[in-house]
Amino acid sequence: MSDACCGPTPADTAEPDHGPGRLWHVRELQCAATAAVLLAAGWALGRAGIGPAATALELAAVVVSASTFAPGALRNLRHRRVGVGTLMTIAAVGAVALGQYPEAAMLGILFSVAEGLEHDAVTRTRRGLRALLSLVPPTATVLRAGRETTVAPDDLALGDRMLLRPGERAATDGVIRVGRTSLDLSAITGESVPVEAGPGDELYAGAINGGGAIEVEVTAVAADSSLARIVHIVEEAQDRKGAGQRLADTIAKPLVPTIMILAALVAGIGSVFGDPMLWIERALVVLVAAAPCALAIAVPLTVVAAIGASSRHGALIKGGAALEELGRIRVVALDKTGTLTRNTPQVVAIVTAPGTPEAEILAAAAALEARSEHPLAAAILAAADLPVTPADDVTAVPGHGLTGTLGGSTLRLGKPGWIDAGALAADVTGLQGAGATVVIVERDGSALGAIAVRDELRPEAAEAVARLRGLGVDVAMLTGDNERTAHTMATGAGITTVHAELLPEDKANLLPSLANGRRVAMVGDGINDAPALATADVGIAMGAMGTDVAIETADVALMGEDLRHLPQVLAHARRARRIMVQNIGFSLAIITVLIPLAATGVLGLATVVFIHEFAEVLVIANAIRAARATTLPGLTSAPVTTGPVHVSVAPAEHTPGDACCPPAQPAPSRPATSRSEAQEDSASPR
Repeated sequence: MSDACCGPTPADTAEPDHGPGRLWHVRELQCAATAAVLLAAGWALGRAGIGPAATALELAAVVVSASTFAPGALRNLRHRRVGVGTLMTIAAVGAVALGQYPEAAMLGILFSVAEGLEHDAVTRTRRGLRALLSLVPPTATVLRAGRETTVAPDDLALGDRMLLRPGERAATDGVIRVGRTSLDLSAITGESVPVEAGPGDELYAGAINGGGAIEVEVTAVAADSSLARIVHIVEEAQDRKGAGQRLADTIAKPLVPTIMILAALVAGIGSVFGDPMLWIERALVVLVAAAPCALAIAVPLTVVAAIGASSRHGALIKGGAALEELGRIRVVALDKTGTLTRNTPQVVAIVTAPGTPEAEILAAAAALEARSEHPLAAAILAAADLPVTPADDVTAVPGHGLTGTLGGSTLRLGKPGWIDAGALAADVTGLQGAGATVVIVERDGSALGAIAVRDELRPEAAEAVARLRGLGVDVAMLTGDNERTAHTMATGAGITTVHAELLPEDKANLLPSLANGRRVAMVGDGINDAPALATADVGIAMGAMGTDVAIETADVALMGEDLRHLPQVLAHARRARRIMVQNIGFSLAIITVLIPLAATGVLGLATVVFIHEFAEVLVIANAIRAARATTLPGLTSAPVTTGPVHVSVAPAEHTPGDACCPPAQPAPSRPATSRSEAQEDSASPR
């Protein structure tokens, strides 16, 4: 806080989570307590008539209390930087020069208390985030040379076979190779329902094995695991400035030199027309009254607390700007596949042309989809359940489907309308009316049949939409699927605004009209909806656990698959934004009221110091309210643990910046559409 306008000094750049473990271990508070004892002893000696000893103790109290901010202020002056600590140092020195030793000591004591409380609040908030790393067990069992060996998490190597027995936590990320089990991911994703997993499924650090013993191939060293990456990303995000913080910076940056000029004018003009000593004293009081301490910490501390709390409830918010924008959201656009639905579509019906067996239709469709990663492709390949010969020259036609050749024949697979359904039209219409996505398979210009695929709604979708509406948020569905399927799914989720048969760029182009001047968020999978995520005021990636692209590029990443995380994080962001506004308004009000009272002599130095620092404590207490988040029924928060951390993680690349004189911030990275992503988006009704 003493360097709030000038950035941290080298000695102050240690990671906050490594700070003191108890409130009485905070250096500023220790100095304040020592100075308070010295001041009290001096007052007692003064009352006893021992003047010289009382004066010595009072001066000692001044020195001890000022040691928390005066050295830093002097170092900053050498670099021509003036901050809040500078104002307090000048005021303390002036009070001593005027013989007001108790007032000078009280100024230093209260300022040190406020500074120590701020430091402790940030430390506790960040330590709560790093407590996630305590979910990593102290040891891991690996199979090396056919023998079980116990190693520390940091000693795990890529390719190791990690043995996980029932009830044990995973020390790092991996892929299950042997065995089937149920995994408890509640500490990571915030979802309390165990997930069934078997060979080929991913497993994340901190997951609890709730079933049988499994063998897991290590795919990330412990320091690079998904859990460690979450901690690292959120620590960096906590330091990014938002609009509210920039507003506080804009106000505070010119305020410090303005205060010094104002104090000089009070002293100079007052000395001309009155008692110089009186007006110099009032000028010192003005310095203290106008110090923007509370303003400097009003937003940063709230951001740190709010982002840390969200990360423990299954949501990564990428910085103060994203947090504030999230608090302004009034419209949410939801993608259908993988967001409103489970993203595990299955073939529910096959309609064949006369004389064409189902196996032939499935074989042709599977040949075109053999190398696709789209969920519809996975459903068709699973239904084919036979060796597939990939088609040649497979090409994705954006927004329509796929073409290719096989055995000298030209194959097409795509949406009705692009391919003529012919005699199958009535069946296709009926399947679409039942909420299925239908693709038609054509060979050499003749329709072989139609395949109906349906992806069921998430069971919590309707509840999540209702909760969004309860927050006053309008909800819309954007999908590339057909109108009938889209409206069927939307009706089940309680959504009335539906836009279907959209290309990726159509989704992005629709967002401004949906917003109608309001803030809009787009919720998708973080990859296929890249244009819309980039266009929206806030891009939210759904189910981003373990997905590097989604975590790195989205403004907000929901770690789990439960859609109820969305209204939870929106409500939390709104509350945090209200706290920011309250803190900024309160800080400015205190300065506005105290300056004229100090300049006119209504309030003395001791009273101004007390009011000023008490207001700062109130701002700190209000800011840390953002660390509390309400968990919705059916969801859970990461357990609070004070155990030791068993894995090393690189600290954030930058520490909290200069609150009053910040460097230029780079524009936040937004999702970009790669060629492979565009192909996935453009595949038939996807």
